[in-house]
Amino acid sequence: MMGSSKNKTSFQETQLTWTAHLRAPLLSPAPTGVEDRRLGIYRDLVFNNIESFLSGSFPILHSVVSEENWLLLVREFIKSHECDSPYFLEISQEFLSFLNEQQPTVLANTAFALELAHYEWAELALDVSPESFPDDIKLKGDLLDDRLIISPLAWRLSYQFPVHKIGPEFKPDQPPDQATYLIVYRDRDEQVKFIESNSVTICLLQLLEEGSCSAREALCQIAVEIGHPDVDFIVASGLDTLKQLQSLSIICGFHK
Repeated sequence: MMGSSKNKTSFQETQLTWTAHLRAPLLSPAPTGVEDRRLGIYRDLVFNNIESFLSGSFPILHSVVSEENWLLLVREFIKSHECDSPYFLEISQEFLSFLNEQQPTVLANTAFALELAHYEWAELALDVSPESFPDDIKLKGDLLDDRLIISPLAWRLSYQFPVHKIGPEFKPDQPPDQATYLIVYRDRDEQVKFIESNSVTICLLQLLEEGSCSAREALCQIAVEIGHPDVDFIVASGLDTLKQLQSLSIICGFHK
């Protein structure tokens, strides 16, 4: 029994040494008695699989960062971030947490990087989300006076930078004066898309999602809050917006 316990401890120590080496080959020595050629296969597998997944999940971020800095970023993620989830599909969320918590120095001169990463993560997260359109709803009704249902697959996002325009040819150093408002959504054909929005529409959707008022009541409340003198104009303009949101299934139905 004592020999078995000793062997178990030795095996666990070898495992820890092995994994530490795979995460940071230059900092953590390899376990003894293992041919480096064999270890190299595992080092390459771990790094290449994670790098490939991240570059596919964050293609725009990858394109605006130099290749050298991108590889440094991936290596730092593998070395220093402790993942809370064992699922491969959630690596992108873990990478986003890593960026926000550690704010890597290789991104210090890329002011928009964290917001861009969040935007790209949102698109992926919606694509794989298990959420679906509710079944127990009416598909027809009065957009202004009936209680509306907002799709659980529509996310309201706001950023300092225009993240949907960023790419190799457009890498702003400073955010513009106006914030960027986006609605990222998955439609009934399971396609993830986005539309540019504004603060009024975002506020309207938030009020409707809370379910405590009709669209007409929400628009009247918004008119008062922004100090607009013509409530009827806000309601009429809001109706046009509601029709557009319904056509995109962002408004996906009516309460029975």
